[in-house]
Amino acid sequence: MYSNGKFKVITCLCILAALVVFPVHLFAQESKDTVAHEAGLYYTVQKGDTLWDLSDRFSDSPWLWPELWSENRQITNPHLIYPGERIRIYHGKGIDTFVSKNLGPDGPIKNETVQETHYYYSPINSIGFIRKQPVSPRGIIFKVKDDKDLIGSGDLVYVRQKGNDPLVEGRKYTVYRTLRPVVDDKIKTPVGTQHYLTGVVEIIKKEPGFALGKVVQSYRSIAINDLLMPYTKRSPKIALTESIKGLNGKIISAEEQVNNIGDETIVFIDKGSKDGVTPGQSYSIYYQERDKNAMEKKKNGLLSPVVYGTLLVLHTEQTTSTVLVTRTEQGIQPGATICSPME
Repeated sequence: MYSNGKFKVITCLCILAALVVFPVHLFAQESKDTVAHEAGLYYTVQKGDTLWDLSDRFSDSPWLWPELWSENRQITNPHLIYPGERIRIYHGKGIDTFVSKNLGPDGPIKNETVQETHYYYSPINSIGFIRKQPVSPRGIIFKVKDDKDLIGSGDLVYVRQKGNDPLVEGRKYTVYRTLRPVVDDKIKTPVGTQHYLTGVVEIIKKEPGFALGKVVQSYRSIAINDLLMPYTKRSPKIALTESIKGLNGKIISAEEQVNNIGDETIVFIDKGSKDGVTPGQSYSIYYQERDKNAMEKKKNGLLSPVVYGTLLVLHTEQTTSTVLVTRTEQGIQPGATICSPME
């Protein structure tokens, strides 16, 4: 029963995949390669959560909470979990496939090989973004059927229209909430507003003054006053592309607003489409210290940069991007510097 619950988590909720793609030399028109990866679903504890409730929600049975506890050895007392704590719902290993082709303007070519590889990121639809001007919402959830404390898949919600565009029966909408504006701590300038995605609602009935919606997918716990915007399905297959040369920037914040950032964490950077950043590009996370003796002699004093992590671009806005930390050798803090891949 628990294995069915895990399968449901993998296929219906978020899977955090850490995929390492190795260069390959191809001689056929098209070939498929497989690479092993680790997959997992992580959840941020909300007020009132217990392992009993989370086991019932994610594994179809509250009695399986000991197995959930065993996935999280950092929890010393299973009866005490705290809001903001990040716990692992499921962890496992799997295989992803990427396709490589020999491509030319008129089809396959013989003398030159162009490798086309993809990174498959399953929970692509659940990642949020930072935008200077917040999205204009189409609706707001003002009530849930049976007045539940936690709103999830299958629940019925009541939605009130916002703005001039009417909610359309049969159409899906992304549920989100806006968090406080993100400010660049160094220059004290607003970067934009974080849009935190919580799920997908389908409008099933229109009534005078409101609409009835059904939660068809829950990325995180949905709440009263969460907003609706038109749903756009993103492809989980991200074509890996060449990175911009000479780019320098920094990590603004983590999506879950944690200060200690590690592998498989979604973060935001301060570069976007206007800087030439596109999904599928990879960048380095680095630090560069100064030589105090050289500075005293009025020299530059900068030591060689040290790369300690990599990130992959998943989504771009005009001035920011949403990225995945694919590897890090140490904890990352907001404000960490990034650059084009170093040779």
